[in-house]
Amino acid sequence: MAEITPRLSIGQVAERTGLSVHALRFYENEDLFLTPVRRGAGGRRVYSEDDVAWLTVCIILRASDMPVPVLRRYAALVREGAGNEEERLALMREHEARVTGRIGRLTESLDLIRFKAAVYEDIVDQGSAAAHDCHGPSTAAEGEEGSPERRREVLAE
Repeated sequence: MAEITPRLSIGQVAERTGLSVHALRFYENEDLFLTPVRRGAGGRRVYSEDDVAWLTVCIILRASDMPVPVLRRYAALVREGAGNEEERLALMREHEARVTGRIGRLTESLDLIRFKAAVYEDIVDQGSAAAHDCHGPSTAAEGEEGSPERRREVLAE
């Protein structure tokens, strides 16, 4: 007996993945699917559960800022099948390095934002207008991790 593959409409896939119908068409036009998108009797796009699973991978990689050309290359490698795992690994390691660098920069930004918020909390809590200079250190690593004592020093500067 042949296995019946559920056929999902573009609207159903959009709902399940959070992608817009326009984005799904974009993914298709950019050759990001592993298999060509099939068409139903009326010429409408139909998708399988495998398509949805692959789209989930694509969504996560795009959320990590993987460029579309790199994602396209990755999809092409997966389509080729076994034998190119070294190239897939290199692609993932390069992207991992980009993401790690971005996380580092975001962590520095978050440290500064937290420091600034703590300074303003102290100002608000004290009812003070002594906010003439609340620029403080560029990262929380400087000073004492944004302790209240350090924040008061910054306010006094």
